[in-house]
Amino acid sequence: MKLYYLCALFFILLQPLQAAEIADRQFDDVIYIDGYQKQLQLNGIGIRYKFFFKIYIAALYLEEKSNDITRIIESDQAKRVLMHFVYDKVEKEKLVAAWLEGFEANLSKDDFKSLESRINMFNSLFETVETGDVVLLDFIPGKGTRVISKGQEKGLIEGADFYAALLKIWLGDEPVDKELKDALSGTD
Repeated sequence: MKLYYLCALFFILLQPLQAAEIADRQFDDVIYIDGYQKQLQLNGIGIRYKFFFKIYIAALYLEEKSNDITRIIESDQAKRVLMHFVYDKVEKEKLVAAWLEGFEANLSKDDFKSLESRINMFNSLFETVETGDVVLLDFIPGKGTRVISKGQEKGLIEGADFYAALLKIWLGDEPVDKELKDALSGTD
């Protein structure tokens, strides 16, 4: 009888996990982006803190898991950053200011200037978010960065270079949160 329980436990431990949990919220280990055929795997998940407040939970999905930050940023494969807001309310103005701060901190002046019109277009797609709201930032190869907020597609920003710049907000040399960078890149 003990052998039976031991075998059953061994079998259970070998089964892949179906979801990751953080801050009492579950995130799928595997997802599909609408209109794109390949599955994406959860690469990392973490919480964005501002001072001691939890602002959002971020999850990074990739076609192939990696902890090589350069490869993650420069890959032309599909990717998703999921942001699940847990803070009461983040006004549009503060959200846009945070995006701009992240872009400016991680891009050279020339790179920022070359992306400025697309950064402005990106910022125009956002609205105030509240607890429970979800923002999806999808890179779809050959198309660009699709922004979905609160379940509605808001727009598409062309160019792989834009998504690479966007990822640097979390994974660049001056990330928005060092612990979140480590969590998303799987290096924590």
